[in-house]
Amino acid sequence: MTEQLQQILYIVSAALIIIGLLGVFLPILPGIPLAYAGMVLAAWVGGFHEISVLVLILLGLLTAASLAIDFLASALGAKRAGASKMAILGAGLGSLFGMILFNLPGLILGPFVGVMVVETAQGKSIREAGKVGFATWLGIAVGVALKVGLAFAMLGIFLFALWY
Repeated sequence: MTEQLQQILYIVSAALIIIGLLGVFLPILPGIPLAYAGMVLAAWVGGFHEISVLVLILLGLLTAASLAIDFLASALGAKRAGASKMAILGAGLGSLFGMILFNLPGLILGPFVGVMVVETAQGKSIREAGKVGFATWLGIAVGVALKVGLAFAMLGIFLFALWY
């Protein structure tokens, strides 16, 4: 591999990592998996000298944990509050439509509104639906906080392996 191609691939790798870190906060992007892809690319370009396969396995496990958090955090929050499966679907649709129509505020309020609509349509009172909506939103917030922690832990491990 030429030195010029190697530099281009390192730039692509850095771009993937940066975009991936942004994706932790912007759910339209597959954040942590994208950052992991950049880390794997950097390791490959470097011949796995600085970033070993063992480090990549550890980073891969953290990536898998972030995906599990994505799926489980809001669902567990909703389930603990007694949400129906349809309400969890309502949270997902609320997130999607909220983000499309109202950007970040819609993304934050969309899951809550989605759960509220489904739960009240299924006969729950506004108070009960609000409780489920809040629990769902709280689960999402906890999930985002955990993903931010995982993303920065992965970045720290990657940088530590790269420089030491």
